[in-house]
Amino acid sequence: MSRLFRLAAACACALGLLASTPASAERLKDLASIGGVRHNQLVGYGLVVGLDGSGDQTTQTPFTVQSIINMLGNLGVTLPPGQSLQLKNVAAVMVTASLPPFARPGQQIDVTVSSMGNARSLKGGTLVMTPLKGVDGQVYAMAQGSLAVSGASGAAPSGGKVTVNHLSAGRIPGGATVERSVPTAVGQGDSVFVELNDADFGTAQKVVDAINAMAPGTARALDGRQVQVRAPDDVNQRVAFLGRLESLDVTPAVQAAKVIINSRTGSVVMNQKVALQNCAVSHGSLTVTVTNEQQVSQPNPFGQGQTAVTNKGGVDIKQDGGNIFNVKGGTNLADVVKALNTLGANPLELIAILQAMKASGALRAELEVI
Repeated sequence: MSRLFRLAAACACALGLLASTPASAERLKDLASIGGVRHNQLVGYGLVVGLDGSGDQTTQTPFTVQSIINMLGNLGVTLPPGQSLQLKNVAAVMVTASLPPFARPGQQIDVTVSSMGNARSLKGGTLVMTPLKGVDGQVYAMAQGSLAVSGASGAAPSGGKVTVNHLSAGRIPGGATVERSVPTAVGQGDSVFVELNDADFGTAQKVVDAINAMAPGTARALDGRQVQVRAPDDVNQRVAFLGRLESLDVTPAVQAAKVIINSRTGSVVMNQKVALQNCAVSHGSLTVTVTNEQQVSQPNPFGQGQTAVTNKGGVDIKQDGGNIFNVKGGTNLADVVKALNTLGANPLELIAILQAMKASGALRAELEVI
């Protein structure tokens, strides 16, 4: 049994014990959000200066040269016509940020700076003042500051190079100042809307029951995701009411059985409601080996021939016989993992087995491949 499956079995046993206990309550703010209270994405184009020769190669990124000329023109510096700039300490970047709800002018927010051209590194650079615009084209923040890049690189004269982490992107904590606020309407008229993070009719009903227990007759479910709640008209009273609302304890409904498969990494994750019926599985491995052997043919000592090199290739196909395993069914996660471990398959092989089990009806869970 591989170390991965031993770890999975241990986790399954622990989850199996947890599954036998009642589900714990969670705060409503962890399960849902208030409708209209949202983040807004901002984006801008700017320049990073002060790099140590690791900036854009201006011959391959003409937009960087044009941006520098425009910036110098705005600063009162006029370059002669046809002037060729060969700069190595400047990089064109995209600046992104998330404007939080209720942000006010003067508040500072974090920004992420990412290289657009072929700059080798942004480490040690400084972002020049960059306007950040929203989807409506209006400027909502101005960004500027020194980048924090968590990485390093080194190169040897012989050509060897070592890079740690990613050097083409960095962050500026508090690097943007909000210049314009986004109006945020909390609710419509006398009502606010509680929107669940994951649509579920059972959880929506539990949220309604919890709210009505605090304020009788104020909540009703519109669908599996949205709950309408009557709230006070006075702004101060509404804020206090929403504060109590978000602190309510709600026990969410049990989620549907689901198996998540990452086909790129071979990761398999199951929740505690996955069930398995009795089935028989036969699994064998197929190995294809391709060989290429070079052979040298030498002429006779006094012959007129020339030395020749020939390639001798071969293909070997080996298929291991797969035994039939009787996989016992289980109704909890620990039993399912124990049954799958009897197959002795690696994670990539387990993906194919799970897909076949789902097709045969032996796996009682939703199978999602990401």
